Amino acid sequence: MSVKTTCAYCGVGCGVLAATKGERSATIKGDPAHPANYGKLCSKGTHLGETIGLDGRLLTPEIRGRQAGWDEALDLIAAKFSQTIADYGPDSVGFYVSGQLLTEDYYVANKLMKGFIGSGNIDTNSRLCMSSAVAAHMRAFGEDVVPCSYEDLDAADLIILVGSNTAWCHPVIWQRIEAARAARGTRLVVIDPRRTETAEGADLHLAIAPDTDIALFNDLLNEMRSRWMLDGRYLAAHVEVPAGFWDMPKLDVAKVCDIAPADLEAFYDLFTAHPRTVTLFSQGANQSTQGTDKGNAIINVHLATGRIGKPGTGPVSITGQPNAMGGREVGGLATTLAAHMGFSPEERDRAQRFWQSPTICTGPGLKAVEMFEAAAAGKLRALWVMATNPAVSMPDARTVRIALANCPFVVVSDCIARTDTSLYANVKLPALGWGEKDGTVTNSERVISRQRAFLDAPGDAKPDWWALAQVAKRMGFSGFDYAHQADIFREYAAMTAFENDGSRKLDIGARAVLSNADYDALEPFQWGGVSPYADGRFTHPDGKARLVPVRHAPRDDATRLLPLRLNTGRYRDQWHTMTRTGLSAKLSQHRREPLIEVHPTTARRYGLSDGGLARVTTASGASIYRVALHDGQRRGDIFAPMHWSDQTSTEGRTGLLPAKARDPISGQPGFKNTPATIAPVKTQWSGFLITRGPPSVPDCLYWTRVKVGQGWLTELAGSGDSASLLKLLPAGERAELRDAKRGIIRAALVKDGQLSAALFISREGTLPPRDWLIAQLADEAASTMELLAGRPATPAPDRGPIVCACFDVGMRTILDAIRDQALTSVEAVGAALNAGTNCGSCRPAIAGLLGEAALT
Repeated sequence: MSVKTTCAYCGVGCGVLAATKGERSATIKGDPAHPANYGKLCSKGTHLGETIGLDGRLLTPEIRGRQAGWDEALDLIAAKFSQTIADYGPDSVGFYVSGQLLTEDYYVANKLMKGFIGSGNIDTNSRLCMSSAVAAHMRAFGEDVVPCSYEDLDAADLIILVGSNTAWCHPVIWQRIEAARAARGTRLVVIDPRRTETAEGADLHLAIAPDTDIALFNDLLNEMRSRWMLDGRYLAAHVEVPAGFWDMPKLDVAKVCDIAPADLEAFYDLFTAHPRTVTLFSQGANQSTQGTDKGNAIINVHLATGRIGKPGTGPVSITGQPNAMGGREVGGLATTLAAHMGFSPEERDRAQRFWQSPTICTGPGLKAVEMFEAAAAGKLRALWVMATNPAVSMPDARTVRIALANCPFVVVSDCIARTDTSLYANVKLPALGWGEKDGTVTNSERVISRQRAFLDAPGDAKPDWWALAQVAKRMGFSGFDYAHQADIFREYAAMTAFENDGSRKLDIGARAVLSNADYDALEPFQWGGVSPYADGRFTHPDGKARLVPVRHAPRDDATRLLPLRLNTGRYRDQWHTMTRTGLSAKLSQHRREPLIEVHPTTARRYGLSDGGLARVTTASGASIYRVALHDGQRRGDIFAPMHWSDQTSTEGRTGLLPAKARDPISGQPGFKNTPATIAPVKTQWSGFLITRGPPSVPDCLYWTRVKVGQGWLTELAGSGDSASLLKLLPAGERAELRDAKRGIIRAALVKDGQLSAALFISREGTLPPRDWLIAQLADEAASTMELLAGRPATPAPDRGPIVCACFDVGMRTILDAIRDQALTSVEAVGAALNAGTNCGSCRPAIAGLLGEAALT
């Protein structure tokens, strides 16, 4: 029997049907009745069943590395936090939480910190991905409300994607966009410095220079004004325009953005011709030191042209995590109080009376970067980190590690036993993972859904809300006697309605009387309706929205030593720091190593070779990547993925590179535009290791490992004695081939008729493909000669790099089918190979291969 739940990944909030098969395995399908996805799933959601095993799980509390019982751990946490508060005040402690938490977890954490400890020092890793959008919403609308729904994508005639590689990062939304284009001829504009697979299929791609979005949208607004495209009636009735708003400096925008004037004119013509416009913006806009102003520049255009509150119109901030929105609602950000209330005396009094709490925080607390700065400086002396890995994901991660090491008392709640962050924990608490958690989440269009458990809690793992409530009671606080997560949801729902009287759009008070059975059966529902501002009444006291003056501020921080621009982001099939997706062999095949993408012209200038190694250096740190030449990169820009950690690689550590510079309003770090330089890294040898179990950590300059089939693949490179790597092989009888003159080492171990491990090293860099050897972990082992050759006696077809993770289809397989079967469309490739017929995130890549084949 299937259990209806929601996906654990991005903010699309897809419904999932999970059916257990065996003790720790499940069949995963999309829920055809869920309004976010109607049965569709991306590659990550499709392969959730591969990530619910117990390998690497934290199953019991630990105190300084030794196993402990819950009572001992909770007593210690309560005592340490209480004593720290008594000695140094409430602002000496903090919670750093996560969009992976359920709303019920978030609510208890926020209530404890702001209402009972009396500090605003709770912030979330959502600060890193969408807090600039929150600030822009607050300035424009008076409340953090996404004014659109996914339905607006279906009704739009023009969709503008700003800083969003939607095909990779929100594939189900991308499928919806593709469907609209096919059904109604919707036009698509992509604004992104990179020519991503999303941009490849656009009607128009504006590859603007980094951080020039404000100049572009201000000029769009002025152009619409000069073309008489503003909605004067809407502005007069529903929008406050501050004095001097239209006094914008005149810029040569094509030059500022470094795009062709003809492309700029084409964009303005498309906007003019298609009043039903949706602008979807994501991390490329938000993760900037100008992120809030970018959001308001986009919103300004929609307000001034009246393209909001009507079907097929509006600005949409698409969130990155499954419950970033739920955290925003309850007050998980340090810059909001609770239930969309701020810190005015009236709101603080209202929250304290509702909670019946002994105190209330006096104002906003420390934002994410500030929190770790305070820990490094000795001002924050007790920190509880929940469901996130800041030692990897924060900017200037080296400083974050110093902060964690300096903080006298660190608690980490996680479902994974060993992360880069948990190494600094005084206490580790075993949390429930996806499939075990039970509560609610809110997606990017304000739909609240149930995330239901379908697996038993393993070991001593407990819900995060339970651990928080137990600590609160041990600290002497009342009001935390929750017997069930439904008790928390009812309290939160009641708080949204408390003395609201329509002053806040967030009001789910009607659900405050749900029984436990009603809560268990709760169907997805959308607060605020499909279009919260359809009536033109906004949340500012006068009911009007605001046009917010914003100005382009040129970046002048490039130097002679750091002349390049580093952009960072996600890979299609990975998630955050890979503690979950890294467990899936299927999801690890699309990109097996952290690659630094470089335009060929830039590569020649810096002496880089495709497939070689290169060190990227910024003012904050340095890390080594495998070079991938890509003419979709702007010259002078480079791109690195965010996912690798110390648990998966010595290098590719992108979190070490961005500086702590952040948006002055939202506090969101600027991950997308860091001054950098790059240089080739020469090694004496390279190689790879294939093992059935997780390998020991190699002692060499560069290694990175991923899950494959029945084992693990570790890529290696370094200098010095490569023979020492033979100790990485497990004990047993092995076949071995060495050529000292050419620096070749090849070794293979066979156990019970199957390959157990293999090591290949070469000084010349000539190494066999990995896939056939990896397959020997599952198949009956080939002959010794074949294993040492790294290929079968009768060569098998080379399928090439994986394009479709859902059906395991490689690039060469697709190109061969296009040639041999005369395939001419993505749909035809899907019919022939299944590629692109599930999540759709590989469809742009297939389209690219069709174009490539047409040219040959």
